[in-house]
Amino acid sequence: MKLYNAPAPNPRKVRIFLAEKGIEIPRVDLDLQAGEARTPEFLAKNSLGLTPVLELDDGTTLSESVAICRYLDELHPDPPLFGTTPLERAQVAMWNRRVELELMDTVGHIAQHTFEFFATRRIQVPAFAEAEREMTARKLAWLDGEFADGRPFAAGDTFTMADITGMCAAMVIGLLEIPVSAELKHVNGWFDRLRARPSWDA
Repeated sequence: MKLYNAPAPNPRKVRIFLAEKGIEIPRVDLDLQAGEARTPEFLAKNSLGLTPVLELDDGTTLSESVAICRYLDELHPDPPLFGTTPLERAQVAMWNRRVELELMDTVGHIAQHTFEFFATRRIQVPAFAEAEREMTARKLAWLDGEFADGRPFAAGDTFTMADITGMCAAMVIGLLEIPVSAELKHVNGWFDRLRARPSWDA
């Protein structure tokens, strides 16, 4: 088994997941700038040319960060990062999707429509990036209201996959230097708890 990795948010989700689980998997680090994810050899593993990709010993490949993490969670159930009961699993899925759609995708759009790296990979619309930057403040305020119930993590009392997605969103927010209002005490507290975890540096 080996993980095709790159310096990007989605591979980082898997690296954080592995660190939280205490799992070590051999990695193949790809140079995205050099186009190593666009070679015929890599496209045979993932036709979208995206990382991460987990290659199993029999040659089977899995892409999409959450799918990879779900597979590894089945193999290594402790600590559980997708919940243990039907309700917990549903709550983790709900909150992972909410953090992904409402926060991660929003800040990701800003990067995709402003960073030079993406200039040859998509049609960039700077005005869309600015609109998404404005929306980020609103979505952070919404999330702050959700955390006002006092829970320490996205899906409840326990750190889960939803928080791993939050860690990647927080990283991109920092990279983009998007201000998070000091008035958003609940969101800031969540970000502080995430940054304090050893897996933050995975």
